[in-house]
Amino acid sequence: MPAIQQPGRVNKQLQLNFTDEYIIDTHMTKSVKSVKRVVSKKSAVLPAKKGSNSKRTDATIKPVENNKNSPFFIVGIGASAGGLEALELFLGRVPVNSGMAYVIIQHLDPTHKGMMPELLQRATSMPVAQAKNRMKIKPDCVYVIPPKWDLSVLHGTLYLLEPVAPRGQRLPIDYFLRSLAQDQRELGIAVILSGMGSDGTLGVRAIKENAGLVLVQDPESAKFDSMPRSVIDAGLADIIASAEDLPGKIVDYVRHARPSIIEPKPLSSTQKGALDKIFILLRERTGHDFSLYKKNTIDRRIERRMNLHQLTRIADYVRYLRENPQEIDLLFKELLIGVTSFFRDASAWEHLQEHALPQLLNANPKGKQMRAWVAGCSSGEEAYTLAMVFLETLEQVKTKARYTLQIFATDLDADAIDKAREGYYPANIAADISAKRLARFFSEEGNGFRVRKEIREMVIFAPQNIIMDPPFTKLEILSCRNLMIYLGPELQKKLLPLFHYCLNPGGILFLGSSESTGSFNHLFSPLELKSRLYGRNESPVRSEAMEFPSNLVSIQHKLHEAPAMLPSADNLQAAADQLLLQKFSPAAVLVNKEGDILYISGRTGNYLEPAAGKANWNIHAMAREGLRHELALMLPKALREKDSISHAGIRLENNGLIHTVNLTVQAIEHPQSLNGMAMVVFNDMPVLHKEHSESARRSPARGRMADMEQALQQAHEEAQTVREEMQTQQEELRSTNEELQSTIEELQSTNEELTTSKEEMQSLNEELQTVNIELQTKVDALSSVNSDMKNLLNSTDIATVFLDNALNVRRYTEHAQKIFKLIPGDVGRPLSDISSDLDYPGIEKDIQEVLRSLIFSGKEIATRDGRWYMVKIMPYRTLENLIDGVVITLTDTSVAKRLEAELRRTQIKGGHGTP
Repeated sequence: MPAIQQPGRVNKQLQLNFTDEYIIDTHMTKSVKSVKRVVSKKSAVLPAKKGSNSKRTDATIKPVENNKNSPFFIVGIGASAGGLEALELFLGRVPVNSGMAYVIIQHLDPTHKGMMPELLQRATSMPVAQAKNRMKIKPDCVYVIPPKWDLSVLHGTLYLLEPVAPRGQRLPIDYFLRSLAQDQRELGIAVILSGMGSDGTLGVRAIKENAGLVLVQDPESAKFDSMPRSVIDAGLADIIASAEDLPGKIVDYVRHARPSIIEPKPLSSTQKGALDKIFILLRERTGHDFSLYKKNTIDRRIERRMNLHQLTRIADYVRYLRENPQEIDLLFKELLIGVTSFFRDASAWEHLQEHALPQLLNANPKGKQMRAWVAGCSSGEEAYTLAMVFLETLEQVKTKARYTLQIFATDLDADAIDKAREGYYPANIAADISAKRLARFFSEEGNGFRVRKEIREMVIFAPQNIIMDPPFTKLEILSCRNLMIYLGPELQKKLLPLFHYCLNPGGILFLGSSESTGSFNHLFSPLELKSRLYGRNESPVRSEAMEFPSNLVSIQHKLHEAPAMLPSADNLQAAADQLLLQKFSPAAVLVNKEGDILYISGRTGNYLEPAAGKANWNIHAMAREGLRHELALMLPKALREKDSISHAGIRLENNGLIHTVNLTVQAIEHPQSLNGMAMVVFNDMPVLHKEHSESARRSPARGRMADMEQALQQAHEEAQTVREEMQTQQEELRSTNEELQSTIEELQSTNEELTTSKEEMQSLNEELQTVNIELQTKVDALSSVNSDMKNLLNSTDIATVFLDNALNVRRYTEHAQKIFKLIPGDVGRPLSDISSDLDYPGIEKDIQEVLRSLIFSGKEIATRDGRWYMVKIMPYRTLENLIDGVVITLTDTSVAKRLEAELRRTQIKGGHGTP
């Protein structure tokens, strides 16, 4: 059997070169990974000799202290082609009594008996056994997957299951690592060694989601680097090192992680203060606030980063973050790690396709352009799944109405959004997608699959912070799956009313398997409780206030300043002006268009009072009863018309007194620094006691009629103002909608052009590669022919010289150098410039005659040293039968000439001796 050749390495510029312990930043770039070297506090690993099968483990690695009755870490090791050598190196360096169990998953031939346990037993002193059904996992033992089976773990027990996928499409490493992550959570560790393909990448993602550790063999040291590189390119590798160095890294991690994972303790007040500092550093660096996220998740992620750096105190980690800003970026990415896959929770998608979507289509029998929002889309699998399910539903319904679905997919992780836009996924997605769907919705490309253009055009990806950025509205479908489980109760209470607002009547809310609407049953009713599908309730009675996210920065400092200090006595005019402003001018406040108070002049206590609760310097919140309604109408109208609006005779009651106020709102255009603001002026009228006001109400009918007419006129003015404001808002909303629609169309057009250009470039690249292969084949053939011709000409012992039409030397054989004084540099020079041993002065004339008549010439020519050659001059004909010079062949006839001369001499002597 021929030896299997190792596949060619990728471009050396893209290779990762590791010579010591490294922790890799797998989120910073795609092609060239940013690698951070970590100086280990305890030198644990010494280099091992390759191919060593010794059972001795490295004595410098300190074993992990482990109580037999306490939980222990389980290490899932995935390997494929070239994995045997890597496994031997790995197990050979595992310390005695490490306190961990090791489960090895390999791609094995189901038709042959497994010999892996016997082979690996030579490399370690731990017992190595082939896994059996319902075998309890024990520490300091090695378990190997048997052929023909998939391996899973439940409650620390191994289970054998018959593979569902056909041979060649099985992904046993992904299958086991997923079950390990779900069963052991933080106690699960994944190791990916040498192998071909991408098996293990999806399983590693599950390990990361559950705060486990992921280690990858250095691709440079792996015989086949496809599996390690797939994990690295997916941004999931925590530690990358050679196979013999990985055990030491695991032991160091477990020694620091074990106390916090096995016996978690509540945070002290000092630790909580340090945790708040981490939130501040994250907010300053990334602009995102994680203080309201679920505490358990945040704590696990931070502890995991601390364990990687072997830090035991959270205060030390805060110092490390401040000294290494890049670690803040890594922690931010750590907090965003999420697991997603195509058709995750298949039964939920099935119910959506068979029941919820058809009901949604039936509610719009004439067709409709629908909108959907996938919040927290990660790398895009869920958004593309929704697009595929929608198209399949349209085929099942078989309606003539035209339905389209525009999907907006957002996520906080910009790198995940970039990957989602590409729509390219590894080959192991075949485990989650049926062959029929793969053939229809994907095109095979390289070692993976790319989502077809038809599906990609349905989805628009964009980075978004769901807590701070404005939401998408007028939606038929809102999918927010497995996101709220990471948010605290306060954020969940804000999001669910917002989701209700975003959905159209009859819209569908799709949540994750561990999520629900909680106390908001009046907003949503379950369509299918098990699948977490909810319908939007119509016109619910709301008792809670809905808060809209906004990324607009509010005014942080509201100016509530006392009037400027009195000027000096020298400036009498300034002092008088100041006195007039304080004592005699009406009270007034300067506000912006939102009503935030920026400056106060005079005493405003009769008109404004601070609202109860958190300080709020907004005039609409501070205005006393009787002024709020008028201010809400007058302020927008004055700013819109850029004019002064007045309202006289507004009655205010304060401590038994009736105040009559004339209210004026003046829009400001000059100076430029105050443009867009407004001045609200309060002119106080004479004070009436309450009993006087009561007697005024009992005045004659004429007075009452006047009051009623005034109230009616005021109501008419208010109604007119409301109508104008509504019309203006409708126009603004219509204009904004048109602008947004135009922007979306432009973005779609740009996206189509970019996609088309990319496809054209890919096609051109393929064509160039084809041409390159063809040219290389021709070059190889030509080189072979040249070698044959050279050997043929040299083997004939015939001196040959090729000349072009200008009688310049084109090529010659080795034997020609014995006649013509030729060197390699003479190629291209005229033959007349080359000296020769031939006594043939008419050679050029004969060559010209051959070129003219195309009749070859042959002559015997002697050399100056007595040799004889048969010189033949023939036309050089190309394959196209064109004359392109001459060929001169020189055959050595010296021996024949000598024999002929001797024969003649013999004949002459014999003639003279005859009587």
